[in-house]
Amino acid sequence: MRINHNIAALNTYRQFNNANNAQGKSMEKLSSGLRINSAADDAAGLAISEKMRAQVRGLDQAGKNSQDAVSLIQTAEGGLNETHDILQRMRELATQASNDTNTTNDRGEIQKEINSLTSEINRIGNTTEFNTQKLLNGEKNGAGSAAIAAVQGKFSLGVTDPVTAGITIDGTNVKGADLSALATAISGDATLGAKFTAVAGTGADAGKIILTQKTGQESASEPTVAGGNITTQTAGVVAKAAVAADENKSLKFQIGANENQSLTLDIADMRASALGLTTAGTGDKLAVTDGTSNETKEQALDVSTHASASAAVTSIQKAIDTVSAERSKLGANQNRLEHTINNLSTSSENLTAAESRIRDVDYALAA
Repeated sequence: MRINHNIAALNTYRQFNNANNAQGKSMEKLSSGLRINSAADDAAGLAISEKMRAQVRGLDQAGKNSQDAVSLIQTAEGGLNETHDILQRMRELATQASNDTNTTNDRGEIQKEINSLTSEINRIGNTTEFNTQKLLNGEKNGAGSAAIAAVQGKFSLGVTDPVTAGITIDGTNVKGADLSALATAISGDATLGAKFTAVAGTGADAGKIILTQKTGQESASEPTVAGGNITTQTAGVVAKAAVAADENKSLKFQIGANENQSLTLDIADMRASALGLTTAGTGDKLAVTDGTSNETKEQALDVSTHASASAAVTSIQKAIDTVSAERSKLGANQNRLEHTINNLSTSSENLTAAESRIRDVDYALAA
């Protein structure tokens, strides 16, 4: 028998503390639902679990990002759907104007609708937005373009009376003391000078004005001429400079939980000028606005003659093809993102299950 130490009591006390601690931990696990409530419970498991949690939350947010990207694409594609409808109507009008059963006044009324519809294409391009970001005005196109060759028309014009009557080109009348002065007047005119350069012809072209479309104003259609006539038309090839790519303009969608897991999308300029539907100028006859004001910014396709209206049909068809290609690209990216969303959801679910096996309590074993 020992008197100074009660070993049995000490053993009982130790066992009581162990049982009490074990019961406390079990109650903590049962009440929280977590096997790991602090780093002391499982240091390695906690580190692995936290890494998995970061991935799961990143995947979930990437899924939301992808859904937002789909909404943006749908907004852009919806605008282009209306642009398509407008172009189809414009093509119909140009085909109608190509028919010589129409009088000059008839074609003038058709021209008014062409001008208005072209302005609406500009309005759609200038105002279609998602979260205040403009989508169809070229601001989200960082792809750039390669150098291309363009056909530039050159026209020889015979002039009946350069001094008194002058000559009317695309609805704008200019006069000169002689052919050289007339050429200077054409090149210096606010409307015509934006589209053409003019010089007095020499040699075989003596007595004529040589009218050349400026770079950027190339068109398959002849200018309309009154007070003279186009005697010959030739075409030359001019180079259009490459546009450098700018990745800062491109849309980048974060569709993964980690760095460099993104999708890049470029949306081309879908306004009238970029579609080849307008040229520079401020004349009233072919007046086109930016769609948000009444100020003339550009000149529409001319449908005042059979030749110009027929050429307009071709130009509008090219615009239709361009918009079709852009809508197809947007649709393809939307389909891709929908698969991305499904994949992210599956990955998040599986990773959550793995993280649960590490961190969550197994109630059957918690005691």
